[in-house]
Amino acid sequence: MHYLDYAATTPVSREVADAVYAALVEGFGNPSAQYACGRNAAAALSRARNTVAAALGCEAERLTFTSCGTESDNWAIRAALHHNRRVGRHIITTAVEHHAVLMTCRALMREGYEVTFLKPDRQGHIGADAVRAALREDTALVSMMLVNNELGTIYPVGEVAQLLRELNHPALLHTDAVQAFGKIPFSARTLGADFIAVSGHKLGAPKGIGALYIAPRVKNPCPLLHGGGQEEGLRSGTEATAQIAGFAKAVELHFADLAGKLAHIRELCSYARGELSKIDGVVFLCDDAAPHILAFSLAGYPSQNVVSDLDAKGICISAGSACHKGKPSDVVAAMQLPKKVAAGVLRVSFGAESTRGDVDALCAALDEHRQTRFPML
Repeated sequence: MHYLDYAATTPVSREVADAVYAALVEGFGNPSAQYACGRNAAAALSRARNTVAAALGCEAERLTFTSCGTESDNWAIRAALHHNRRVGRHIITTAVEHHAVLMTCRALMREGYEVTFLKPDRQGHIGADAVRAALREDTALVSMMLVNNELGTIYPVGEVAQLLRELNHPALLHTDAVQAFGKIPFSARTLGADFIAVSGHKLGAPKGIGALYIAPRVKNPCPLLHGGGQEEGLRSGTEATAQIAGFAKAVELHFADLAGKLAHIRELCSYARGELSKIDGVVFLCDDAAPHILAFSLAGYPSQNVVSDLDAKGICISAGSACHKGKPSDVVAAMQLPKKVAAGVLRVSFGAESTRGDVDALCAALDEHRQTRFPML
C-alpha cells in the first residue's frame, strides 16, 4: 500500500501501541482514586499532560484533554462566546474552516448569532486586513484555523492576535491547529490565540484523543461537562488514560528530531510537485503551504473517480473536493475555481514514513487515469 493521506490520519507505531497497552493493562487505575494504583494513574496522567503541553509550548495547567479536535473546536467556540456574552453576538471566521468550526457557526446562526465568513482568494489566502475590515464593536469571537486541512494554506493567526491587541478589542481568538501541531513551528505562549485546538491522531496517536489550550486571560472558562470535577472541573468524566498515554508517546516520538522529519517531508513534497507538474492537466492550488500537504487538481477528471481508481491500485489519497451529490467542498466552493479545476481537486499529504516510491506510484497511476478515463464534458 502507498499511503499518502497523513492529513486524514496517521499510522500508530509499535511504541505508541505499547504505551496504550501498558496504560490499559498495567496502569488501569482510576486517576481519581486515592489508593496506590489510582495515584500511579494520576501521576502518569500528569506526565502525559506535561509532555503534550511542552510540545505545544504552554503550561500544563492550561491544557485540557478532550476526545478529538472537533470537540476542542466546539467547546472553544462556545466557551469564548459565553466568556464574551456581554460583548456581543457577532462572530468572524473564514469560509474555509474545518466543518467542526463551520457547522458550529451555522448552528449558532440559528441561535441568533451573526457570523461573517471571510472569503479566500483563488490561492486560498486570507489576510489579517480582512479580519480588521470585518471587526465590529459587538464582535465576541474571531476563529481562524492555522493550517487549512484541504489546501495546506497557512493563515496569519499571529497577525490577527497582534491586531486585536493593538486595537484593544475584547474579541477572543480561537484557532483550529489540528493540521499545524507538529507540522509548522508555533508556540501557544507566543502565538497569541486564546484557544488552540489539537488532535492526537494526526501525529501518530490513536483516534479519540485531543486537547484544548485555554489562555490565562480566559478567566473561569465555561466547563464542557459537569460532573466529578476531572480536568480541573472543565471536562468532567473519568480520563481516557490509555488514549492520553498514546498521545503523549506519539508526541514524544514525533517531536524527536522534528527538524529532520520536516526536512524529509518538505523534500518529498517538492519532489512530488515536480513529478506531478509533468502530467498534463495538473493544476496546483496554492504555493505557500504547510510542508505535509499538497493540493492540486487533475482538471476535468472528477476527483471521486480518481480516488476510487487509485484505491484499486493500493494508493490512498483524498478527494480534496469531498464531493457530495456533485457539489464541491466548502473550501473549494469558497475559492471560486473554474468548474473543471474544482471537480478534480485532490489532496496528498506526507509523513516521515513517506517515500519517493510512494510519489512515483501516485504519479504513474494518475497519468494512467488521465490516459484511460474520460474527462468531464
